[in-house]
Amino acid sequence: MTTHLVWFRRDLRLHDNLALAAACRDPSAQVLALYISTPEQWKAHEMAPRQAAFVNAQLNALQAALTEKGIPLLFDEVADFAASVETVKNVCAQHNVSRLFYNYQYEINERQRDAAVEKSLLHVVCEGFDDSVILPPGSVMTGNHEMYKVFTPFKNAWLKRVKEGVPECVSAPKVRESGALDVPLTSITLSYSQQDFDAQLFAAEEKLAIAQLRKFCQQAAGEYEQLRDFPAVDGTSRLSANLATGGLSPRQCLNRLIAEQPQALEGGAGSVWLNELIWREFYRHLMAYHPALCRHQPFIRWTDRVQWQNNPTHLQAWQTGNTGYPIVDAAMRQLNATGWMHNRLRMITASFLVKDLLIDWRKGEQYFMSQLIDGDLAANNGGWQWAASTGTDAAPYFRIFNPTTQGEKFDRDGEFIRQWLPELLEVPGKAIHDPWTWAEKAQVSLHYPRPIVDHKQARLATLAAYEAARKG
Repeated sequence: MTTHLVWFRRDLRLHDNLALAAACRDPSAQVLALYISTPEQWKAHEMAPRQAAFVNAQLNALQAALTEKGIPLLFDEVADFAASVETVKNVCAQHNVSRLFYNYQYEINERQRDAAVEKSLLHVVCEGFDDSVILPPGSVMTGNHEMYKVFTPFKNAWLKRVKEGVPECVSAPKVRESGALDVPLTSITLSYSQQDFDAQLFAAEEKLAIAQLRKFCQQAAGEYEQLRDFPAVDGTSRLSANLATGGLSPRQCLNRLIAEQPQALEGGAGSVWLNELIWREFYRHLMAYHPALCRHQPFIRWTDRVQWQNNPTHLQAWQTGNTGYPIVDAAMRQLNATGWMHNRLRMITASFLVKDLLIDWRKGEQYFMSQLIDGDLAANNGGWQWAASTGTDAAPYFRIFNPTTQGEKFDRDGEFIRQWLPELLEVPGKAIHDPWTWAEKAQVSLHYPRPIVDHKQARLATLAAYEAARKG
């Protein structure tokens, strides 16, 4: 009997899984699934304990779903990617596998691992798929056949390609000819630090994630442009964790969005959320073409000459939400408590670390990855380099967010701030954005830190540091 092996990584779902669908096309083939846990590799990559818990829950749900289809999920745990190469080789030999199916990952360590696997499997046909993107890297290029370096031209070219034909989703596999397996399931437990996550907000079970996507696209996606910037409003999709781990595919998101919001591709309702999917594509394509982004290198090379401040006290104040700037502190406490942060707040907190504290953006990138349930190297790196003005399509380095006015604009009455900073509950109305000025006038003592830097002075120091680096 022909045996096909599907190697699951960041694609933990049955629906619209290109590798799984291809492996199941031959109805007479025996299909096996494999997942390899690599805790030491994850540790080196700063994988968040909440993301580990989310993946663990997804794995057990996937195992049950695959078993119903007659596909056993083999599980192994080794230290790192190098050791996983030997595991794949052994599994293929043990089960007489003739074809290996997997979905591409674009990070450099993952690409090197996959190349080593293919090299080691002399008698196994290996098939890879561009599953984590809507359009594969290399399909959206400039007229000179180069990767776009700026988002808007990439977006326009991407939209043109998609309008020519929206990539369809593939169905979940049918039950194999041998029938569903009647075997007891052994619960999978990853040997990695785990932290509880809110299952109401982040659906680990595939059918619940699909239902969450459908519900969002039916209404909230159409209102996304109006609501997305206000952290006190539940106006975002909360689908980022499933996109990061592959619990949902971006094609599922696109097709559901178009079904519910038909004008999304033409700039109408839903188009602003579509933009978020295109940003995700842009950063993944960039990483495929510029592997140095995986190695902590800035896209704009002169920015590596910026003289960053080595200030552990300031870094810790930022990490713990004790900078004295309420919107920044509330956002960081939300991250630490939930493993998630509102998108507008990611920009504000990143700008504050880099442009107010003049701390190396890579320290922020690393800390976010260590906390985020939706941690994704391409998106996280792209966001941090945008905020630090070191990446593609970056804001000019002299554009610096004022954390106080950002709070006033996007959390006007302080509803979000009060949720996360209980020590400011008694500060009235809009005074919450500058609580010390109010406290001194009212002769009230606050159990809240004073601002650790003066924004105006910090802004001037940052401008000088970037200008000096630019001039070399």
